[in-house]
Amino acid sequence: MSHEVIRTRKGIAAMRSLDAGEVMHPGVGPLVEAEQLYVRQSRLAQRLQTTVRRNLVLFDIGMGAGSNAVAARIESERAPAGAARLELVSFERDLGALELALDHPADFALDGENGDAARALLAHGKHETERTCWRLHHGDVLEALGRETCLADIIFWDPFSPKANPDLWTIAAFSAVRRVANASATLFTYSASTAVRAALLLAGWAVGVGDSIGEKAATTAAAVAVDDLTRPLDRQWPHRLSRADAPLPSDAPADIVARILALPQFRG
Repeated sequence: MSHEVIRTRKGIAAMRSLDAGEVMHPGVGPLVEAEQLYVRQSRLAQRLQTTVRRNLVLFDIGMGAGSNAVAARIESERAPAGAARLELVSFERDLGALELALDHPADFALDGENGDAARALLAHGKHETERTCWRLHHGDVLEALGRETCLADIIFWDPFSPKANPDLWTIAAFSAVRRVANASATLFTYSASTAVRAALLLAGWAVGVGDSIGEKAATTAAAVAVDDLTRPLDRQWPHRLSRADAPLPSDAPADIVARILALPQFRG
């Protein structure tokens, strides 16, 4: 087994990766974090009802035990008849967490139809209803993004931390997902680190402060258009990168401060 189910200090069930040594959604638990940090913050319910297109595309990066995807699926399934259909695309290289979560359905919202959908996803790579199409890319995330033909409207970026999974927190990684993002796309992640925000900026995203959750004072929201951010980073933010001890992306250029100061978000 590559994962185990544990109980947090608050008694909430959570999934721990034995390989990465990290717990998924360690603070408030998987179900609360999925709803508050990703589904609610992305305004998924409203966007399903207001988009003028037939489908709304959501990329679920780092599916893990399926909590974020299932929370999005629940929102889609209860949307009114006239709402857009959700095209939910999950990316994951290790399916062990979802397989184990299915053995603990009540703890991971995988009972009933959600469990049936997750089992079908594992068996066939796809599950469909009238309201939701859930697809799986199993394997390397960046390679899968390069093959994906849909453009994302919403991105949940939830892989393990930069320490455990460094390749998915670089300028190159955020550039890869930026290439498959619609003009109105938004991206949400639990990390509020300076290095992650700098990587997003240099990958072509406008970046802002995301909602707090649990013990996290802030998360990160990004968008293709700065006007789609509620709280964009202010014009003083890039100057923190000048400090000698400032954390930077692993693939940061030497002139990182000048490049970020030149971005439209910080000019004018």
